[in-house]
Amino acid sequence: MLCAAVSVLPWKGCEIVRARSTIAAKRRREGYTFILPGFAYMLIILGYPLIYNIILSFKNVNVKTFASGTSVFVGFQNYIELFQNETFRLVLKNTFVFTIFCLLFQFTIGFIFALFFSQKFTLAGPIRGMVLVGYMMPMSVTALLGKNMFDVSSGVINDLLMKLHLINAPVEWLLGGGTAMAAVIAVNCWVGIPFNMLLLTSGLTGISQELYESASVDGATWGQRFRYITLPLMKPAIMSVLMLGFIYTFKAFDLMFIMTSGGPLNATDVLGTYSYTLSFKQYEFSRGSATAMVLFCCLFVIGLFYLRLISKEEE
Repeated sequence: MLCAAVSVLPWKGCEIVRARSTIAAKRRREGYTFILPGFAYMLIILGYPLIYNIILSFKNVNVKTFASGTSVFVGFQNYIELFQNETFRLVLKNTFVFTIFCLLFQFTIGFIFALFFSQKFTLAGPIRGMVLVGYMMPMSVTALLGKNMFDVSSGVINDLLMKLHLINAPVEWLLGGGTAMAAVIAVNCWVGIPFNMLLLTSGLTGISQELYESASVDGATWGQRFRYITLPLMKPAIMSVLMLGFIYTFKAFDLMFIMTSGGPLNATDVLGTYSYTLSFKQYEFSRGSATAMVLFCCLFVIGLFYLRLISKEEE
């Protein structure tokens, strides 16, 4: 077909076309060869557990049926029982409350820090480095620090509030439903604020200073420059930060597991910790897998939404 398409060329033209086609095909095969190991690794490490988890969520596997090998296919029964379970509905609500409040505080404070550190002043670099310490620490260490800081008897939070005469007696932060959720949100924000600041700062550095100078010459105020220059040009970075922050926060596990173990009375249980409890404490493997699939589906929908936004931006 290629020769027919170039029939107007001399016979040597067909030889050149064939040679180029052969080289292109060889490069494609080389590309597939390089991709194959990574694809196989992802298929084995991620694909197999995901498929197995999906199959498990449609069966009635628990400690009894797992040992005897008598599990059967039950369809959507596990999902129906989950959504009829009051505890699961509370856990689902906790997950969204935790995620939304963390995103609200992380993004707002991170954006303020990004605007602040984008200015040139003395010690800007060292102070920004100190802010990033919270993000660089492992989450397990951060959770242990948070647990000790909010401890009712020896925690630094109660000690500081009492010295400032804001409270008269130590507050049992991790033993009350509302205060426990507020404590884990505060600790997670301590980690998430530097992450938001870092990404938003990189977005701010991509905006030309000439735009701000031109707007200043035209008499634009700081608020007008922020509204009509910073926000529109920061939209891709803002969407990336919000989507990544949602994904990282929604699948939180280690913070709650170490600080509160989901308590008190499931007040800080999220989908990740609840799935772990069902699978490895109550040995309801299928219900735990169904909970994990609900978590996966929520993140999958958010991921599709993010990809659609990106495609619209590119268009």
